[in-house]
Order: sequence, then C-alpha cells, then structure tokens
Amino acid sequence: MEWRGRRGSGNIEDRRGMGTASAGGLGLIGTLVVLAVGLFFGVDISPLVGGMQGESRPGAERQLTAEEGEIGQFVSVVLADTEEIWGDVLPGQTGLDYRDPTLVMFSGTVQSACGGASSAMGPFYCPGDQRVYLDTDFFRVMQRQMGAGGDFAYAYVIAHEIGHHVQNLIGVLPRVNSLRARVGQADANQLSVLTELQADCFAGIWARHAGERFGSVQRGDIDEAVNAARAVGDDILMEKAGRAPMPDSFTHGSAAERSGWLIRGMESGEMADCNTFAEAGL
Repeated sequence: MEWRGRRGSGNIEDRRGMGTASAGGLGLIGTLVVLAVGLFFGVDISPLVGGMQGESRPGAERQLTAEEGEIGQFVSVVLADTEEIWGDVLPGQTGLDYRDPTLVMFSGTVQSACGGASSAMGPFYCPGDQRVYLDTDFFRVMQRQMGAGGDFAYAYVIAHEIGHHVQNLIGVLPRVNSLRARVGQADANQLSVLTELQADCFAGIWARHAGERFGSVQRGDIDEAVNAARAVGDDILMEKAGRAPMPDSFTHGSAAERSGWLIRGMESGEMADCNTFAEAGL
C-alpha cells in the first residue's frame, strides 16, 4: 500500500505517551463490564487477552519512538482516505451527509464516552462520542500472533471501525443496541455478528473506492486484507486461545463470514449490497 508522502487527516487525537496506565489497568472486572455493556464495536481479541496484556507499559509520560511516529502518520493517511471516500459514497448512495469521526490513538487503557477499555479489547468504535479508539500496538499483535501483518491489513482494521461510524450515521447502531437490550443472549450475539459483518462489507467498499481513486492499492494488498479479516474471525480466535469454536457465542462472525462480506463490499462498492440484516431475515 502506497501511503508515504500523502495527505493525512486532522481528526487525530494522539494520547500515546501521555502517561496512561498499563494495559492491565482496568483489571478483569473492568474488562467484563465493557464486554457486558455491548456498546463497543470493534475487533474482538478478548480470546487473546493475555497477549496484549503482555505488551503493557508503565504509566509514565514518554517520548514516542520513531516507529510509533511513523505508525501515527500511516493511521492519519488511512483516516484521510476514509474521509474522502465516505464523504462521497454516503451522500451519493443514501442522501445523508458524512460527518468525520475522530480517531484516538492510545497506549494501554483509555476512557471514552462508552466507558473505560484496555488494549485487550482491541480497536473499537464508541457511538457515544463518535470516536474510533486504537492502541497501535494491535498492529504488532496482528503480525506476531495472528499472522496478519501488512499495511493494507492494518488499513482494513481502521476501515472496519469507520464502517461502524457509517452504521451509526445511518441509524443501524442505535437500532441494534435497542434490540439487543430486549432479546436473549443468543439473539443478541447474532445481532452483534450481523453488525460486524456489515462493517466488514463497508470496509470492502472503502477498499474498492480507495484503489480506484488513489491508486494506492498494490498487488497483494487485497490478499492482506482478506487474510486479516479471516484472522479476526471468532472461530480462529477461539482456536488460537485453545477453545473449541461455539457458533452460538460468536459476536463478530466466523473467518469465512468476515472475509466473505469484506470481499462482497470490494466487488460491489454499493452499500445496498451490505445489508447483512436483510439476508438474515431481519
């Protein structure tokens, strides 16, 4: 993916190095509260929670490394690309205006309008403040523990979270949260899966239009994104954590589902083809 030297976004808030607590700062109870609230929409790596806690750092303020600085520039460029693409696609296909979200980069733990979360929760979107939260160490986890490295794989993660922002703008997230509060656990899990798969499809729409508009997609980039989508499938994460996959407990979708909906968005480029809820009979 060609990103160096390109325009970055001004909607970045960098909290890395600001003296936040370590990744384990919330403790088990705090993590369970976040899981129970059901307001965080992101890449669920809770089955690999120990891996991120192993990367925790003390809370003293510090200077960012050169590597962290470069990662921040990369995130800024990807976010700028999503702003430009969705700034055209959303009004063009729905008649609604796109409002740019803010992306917060943090280290260890973070506070949001949805509450507190640790790095172990993975990247997430909070509808309450319309912000995406990302501990950039997650990219290292993707490469080392998930076998899903590469710039375009990381860009897919950001685009997936922006997909949740799009869902919020079109009213999907408020409806999902309302429904989840009134149904049993199995049905609530299914609603979460459908929400995540639609965000994957929206990420595919971004990838298609970004490739056409910016010419930044290189050979092999699509394979990186598809591999990343598979790597964050619930079944794969459970297997890596030594647990038997249990479909009724899935909240984000299987590897095949996640990669399949990402590919659908890439091939179509149309939001109407990303209606996971309609295909599920809802």
